Amino acid sequence: MVLWLAGWELAATHWIDPFFYSRPSAIWDRLVDWFTTGTAFGSVWTQLFVTLEEAVLGFVIGALAGVVLGILLGRARFVAEVAAPFIKAANAVPRIVLASLFIIWFGLGLTSKVATAVVLVFFAVFFNAFQGAREVDRNLVNNARILGASRTQVLTSIVVPSATSWIFASLHAAFGFALIGAVVGEYAGADKGLGLLIANAQGTFDAAGIYAGMIVITVVALLAEWLLTLLEGRLLRWRPPMQAEPNQI
Repeated sequence: MVLWLAGWELAATHWIDPFFYSRPSAIWDRLVDWFTTGTAFGSVWTQLFVTLEEAVLGFVIGALAGVVLGILLGRARFVAEVAAPFIKAANAVPRIVLASLFIIWFGLGLTSKVATAVVLVFFAVFFNAFQGAREVDRNLVNNARILGASRTQVLTSIVVPSATSWIFASLHAAFGFALIGAVVGEYAGADKGLGLLIANAQGTFDAAGIYAGMIVITVVALLAEWLLTLLEGRLLRWRPPMQAEPNQI
């Protein structure tokens, strides 16, 4: 990484035009300026908080909707077959393009950004929850019903825990989608947020500002990934440890 950054700095000094490609030192200066002096739109912490608020709300709403509908349709085969064409059609819509439509519907405020994040998160979580509900061991479900378990008990005690691994696998990627939805919504039209900073940097041909915004978003996504990994470890403690495969000779 150090060699790559040094090579980039050297290339921008002698061979490539830093106006278009910037340089690591200029990006660092932009980050320091944002976090000490502020941005053209106010404190960078305000912009970061707005984007995080939009992403977290979109993530929570989209994930909850995806988990609930995914598990319910995963256990109701007939309903799933009826709804399948509509779900596939909705999934085929270019969801990033919906950001502009949401701005027309809901305005430049929080709601349009949250809606964009929700539609990106929902399908990522829905399909994993659906598949996780379908992959539940039938023998386990049948045994529970023989012992007198109701549909609700089977759902809460067997299906949901069995699908948890599938759900968490999608949540790791889903928060990144929520951030993308928030930033794209801000990029399309907003008065605050990291997407606005990136859009402003593009409009003023400030390559360092674009890279700086990307770095801030990347750090936020990595921190969210770390928190989700901790949460997954706590919630899945009930699982027996996987046995190591015997060494093959």
